[in-house]
Amino acid sequence: MTRDATNDPEAATTDRSPTAQDGQDATDLHTTAGMIADLQRRRDEAEHGSQRAVERQHAKGKMTARERIERLLDPGSFTELDELARHRATDFGMAANRPYGDGVITGYGTIDGRPVCVFSQDFTVFGGSLGEVYGEKIVKIMDHALKVGCPIIGINDGGGARIQEGVVALGLFAEIFRRNVLASGVIPQISLIMGPCAGGAVYSPAITDFTLMVEGISHMFITGPDVIKTVTGEEVSFEELGGAQAHNTKSGVAQFQAKDEDECLDLARDLLSYLPSNNLDDPPPASPSPFIADGPDEEVLAVTDIDAELDTAIPDSAHQPYDMHNVIEHVLDGGEFLEVHAGFAHNIIVGFGRADGFPVGVVANQPMHLAGCLDIDASEKAARFVRTCDAFGIPVLTFVDVPGFLPGTGQEWGGIIRRGAKLIYAYAEATVPKVTVITRKAYGGAYDVMGSKHLGGDINLAWPTAHIAVMGAQGAVNILYRRELSATEDPDGLRARLVTEYEDTLANPYIAAERGYVDAVIRPAETRSQVIRALRALRNKRETLPPKKHGNIPL
Repeated sequence: MTRDATNDPEAATTDRSPTAQDGQDATDLHTTAGMIADLQRRRDEAEHGSQRAVERQHAKGKMTARERIERLLDPGSFTELDELARHRATDFGMAANRPYGDGVITGYGTIDGRPVCVFSQDFTVFGGSLGEVYGEKIVKIMDHALKVGCPIIGINDGGGARIQEGVVALGLFAEIFRRNVLASGVIPQISLIMGPCAGGAVYSPAITDFTLMVEGISHMFITGPDVIKTVTGEEVSFEELGGAQAHNTKSGVAQFQAKDEDECLDLARDLLSYLPSNNLDDPPPASPSPFIADGPDEEVLAVTDIDAELDTAIPDSAHQPYDMHNVIEHVLDGGEFLEVHAGFAHNIIVGFGRADGFPVGVVANQPMHLAGCLDIDASEKAARFVRTCDAFGIPVLTFVDVPGFLPGTGQEWGGIIRRGAKLIYAYAEATVPKVTVITRKAYGGAYDVMGSKHLGGDINLAWPTAHIAVMGAQGAVNILYRRELSATEDPDGLRARLVTEYEDTLANPYIAAERGYVDAVIRPAETRSQVIRALRALRNKRETLPPKKHGNIPL
């Protein structure tokens, strides 16, 4: 394969004759042997391309498009489609440069024995830019994935629309976007950014379910640094503007950040192990599960010494933070947790694990950051994850320790009302099994939002350390006893006494338990076994929403 001469003169070559090879006699195409030899020549040309271009790709620390597919899929499982496709453009010298494959490799194979479709953009051909045939190849494999009901993985490493082909390239981008939308919630869509992804090209990954980026080589942006400097005067590097760090920690566009391409491809395989092939399949169980004890249920559900460590997880002081990761890992099989969006909105945790061998999606407040308050970013992060789990039939396990929504003009003017409502909408809309565990604080509207019984929680549990109330004791006392506190000579002493009284009266899980807002108050050590029991009871849950075209989530 060759790169566009207008982009890289060093890589420019002319198309080879269909009946001759360099310095060799013409192949006799009138014989079977000649036809087979000609086919093999074409295949070799499609599969090997320009060696100099490949060397430049390797020098950047990047694999080639084919190497990425081979590394991603099960060995020997890849079947390529449209290997011999070539562009039909004639302007700007394109007629003399028609490499096979046209800059993207498409096909299907397996990951852990499960079918997947894949396309891998080839930066060594026309800089990975998308033209008509290139786009048609991607559209074709997307249609195939939707037809057979298998995940599609897109490996992005290209320069956007192919300028030489004009509006037809833009049209094919839109064809891809439309299929991203049609496939959304039907089959898992995963985007791996392994090079540049700029301009309109960024919108396909933005619609997919998960975006993975690689430190140092991945870049995503609508307008590049040069355009930004010209229009706004701002100076920014590629990495600062649209690198893996920027999109994993600032914009929230990407869900995973890998150190290198190998780690990125491993993450994609790991992620798929939690997802069903399509929305009609069940999520794949661990088979056999290495974490569930062999033996009767009494052994599986018995409280172990490791479980008992949760009895000391909550500090005695309500103001002292603790790491919710510790709670999550004690409940999931083997403590294995694949965190999603780990670098973004640290005050909430989302990710995948297994309970009783079956995949679950975890949503949890993180007291280590902003005391676990919900803010704009946390609300959108969690809402997106809950809806992803619901689309693919993955139960949602929620751990609650939330003092409320983050106050401030920045949050209010930034739209916390509208954006916080997304999380309400996501939980209320979800019909998958929903199990909620309140570990400590569950105050005000944030109590409602975090998988409460009132939003359709199926099994709601609370630890004895849970505080379920309209607000914290300090704030409540200041409002309820404003006059008494202003009239007393010892406001601090009176406040301390009233705070204790309020906490003893309301800041506990038992009033909620009396009303059935929590189904049980459990010892922390019992959480793993109680979650397993709940998920088993909900395994055949059936719930439907009122008939409608679609809801109107507050976007």
